[in-house]
Amino acid sequence: MKKVLMVLTSHDTLGDTGRKTGFWLEELAAPYYTFKDAGVEVVLASPKGGQPPLDPKSNEPSFQTDLTRRFEADAAANAQLAATVRLDAVTQADFDTVFYPGGHGPLWDLAEDRHSIALIESFVAAGKPVGLVCHAPGVLRHVKNADGRPLVEGKRVTGFTNTEEEGVGLTDVVPFLVEDELKAKGGVYSKGPDWGSYVVGDGLLITGQNPGSSTEAAALLLQRIA
Repeated sequence: MKKVLMVLTSHDTLGDTGRKTGFWLEELAAPYYTFKDAGVEVVLASPKGGQPPLDPKSNEPSFQTDLTRRFEADAAANAQLAATVRLDAVTQADFDTVFYPGGHGPLWDLAEDRHSIALIESFVAAGKPVGLVCHAPGVLRHVKNADGRPLVEGKRVTGFTNTEEEGVGLTDVVPFLVEDELKAKGGVYSKGPDWGSYVVGDGLLITGQNPGSSTEAAALLLQRIA
């Protein structure tokens, strides 16, 4: 059986706004069931282990989907989510691929987490694909190839757009803008319409633009490990 590692944020504070953040529910639920329904084993991990913080906004009625409701009603999935493995306890040798859901949380912790950086580098070095969606492509900012150059340099990538960040009013709150950071690291950045599904695959790297891109990004990742 194929195995996928899904890496979630442990960060729950939205800058100095006093509001909460975390992972975005659709970006967990949609890939989770894309993998599970294909017979792939899913392991959830986070920097601190245990229950990762859910961005409360992502479970408001306007952002709920059939898959987020399915996840909410899935006792086994919720038990798994409450007991994520600590990121420093996982190794790429145990998995066929890794997928990073977004939400704003990863910009603060996973983007700077040495275990996450080393993990992604080890997947790529082993010839295994890596998928990231929405804000999660931002966690690639310090990830390097074996030659020491940025992983995204010269690669076709996407991620949460500057205009989508403006749309949610957090341009001046986030530690960096995903679109700007991917470009700064030499990524060949492209995007589709705001909030529409848009996914880019380049070799081992698969990136999705926003929450609505989660299913398509996970499906492309599945193709890579079939």
